[in-house]
Amino acid sequence: MEFAQAPMLKVMVVFGTRPEAIKLAPVIRQLQESPGFSVVTVSTGQHKEMLDQVSKRFGLRIDYNLNLMVRGQNLNQIIAKAIDGLDPIIDEESPDALVVQGDTTTAVGAALAGFNQHVQVVHVEAGLRSDNLWSPFPEEANRKIVSQVTGLHLAPTQTAVDNLLRENVEPATIKLVGNTVIDALHLAKTWDTKLSNQVLDEFLRSYDRVVLGTTHRRENVFAAAQIGEAFRQLAEQFPDTGFVLPLHLNPVIRENLIPKTEGQPNILVCDPMPYDEFISLMNRSYFVVTDSGGIQEEAPALGKPVLVMRANTERHEAVSAGNAKLIGTARDGIVSETALLLEDENQYREMSESLNAFGDGRAAERVVAALTEYFDLENQNEGRN
Repeated sequence: MEFAQAPMLKVMVVFGTRPEAIKLAPVIRQLQESPGFSVVTVSTGQHKEMLDQVSKRFGLRIDYNLNLMVRGQNLNQIIAKAIDGLDPIIDEESPDALVVQGDTTTAVGAALAGFNQHVQVVHVEAGLRSDNLWSPFPEEANRKIVSQVTGLHLAPTQTAVDNLLRENVEPATIKLVGNTVIDALHLAKTWDTKLSNQVLDEFLRSYDRVVLGTTHRRENVFAAAQIGEAFRQLAEQFPDTGFVLPLHLNPVIRENLIPKTEGQPNILVCDPMPYDEFISLMNRSYFVVTDSGGIQEEAPALGKPVLVMRANTERHEAVSAGNAKLIGTARDGIVSETALLLEDENQYREMSESLNAFGDGRAAERVVAALTEYFDLENQNEGRN
């Protein structure tokens, strides 16, 4: 007697930036290891060089690559090319679900492309809100747009769940899963990572304390000069502390910031680092000054305080827990708050307590469980046996 083969749920996972790939890598791995799922991966290539590093380190196979990035494109051009490139792939693969992550232009383009072809959209890291449509720009608008066309909302925290409920999202479509960035972090901590940049390695050996700084957000591009001036003032004020700035490739940020830091011996500006090396650097740092969303999640899990160079954040949990503090982008504010953390051991100790507000490293398991429940895979399989 022949038994009918159990149905497979075809899941298309779309990403285009380094943070998306990092946060979706554990999900892709979990789906590939779980019965009942087939996985198709699509990269838009929004962050091509940095994305290639992450894909290689996590062992991600990319089935389709749109390679859409061209220097000088605006947001409308990127999103139009993403939708146009994804359309024939969705036609060919006919996925049952299309998974997007976060709040990037890729996420919006993929969600709209899937929705317009009647594919169920699954949003990983759903429900983040700053409640200011223009900050961060365009991320706050992106995540709200994605929510409008999403079938299954996978929220990282209870705050994110509450945000979605406040917007009248159907409760049955929301699942609290944790943040997959913690899954990725737990994996990265098991790697035997060595720094490939020998200049950076020697620099780190020269200082007992190193402050890590990053800036990349679109709304902070024209604040880069102030940020550079702040780091220079701090370096002069604390000559025994090293300041490492792995700088985003955005040419405007580099042109505005680098001249403000040149010639200061305890500031090292370097290119963006591979994910595993960056995690190693963050783990070796004293604390982090950043405008990154993901680092607000990663650093507290490593016991590192975070000073956030933004006026608001969608990661309220880190601020509420005391692991992160909003300091804005004005030079004087950056200097005073960073100096306080360097000088006040009690303040540092309070902020460095790791509360793991963003998860326990098992979010990818819960994502797969949520997909299984939402698409009723267990009952479908039982009905075929």
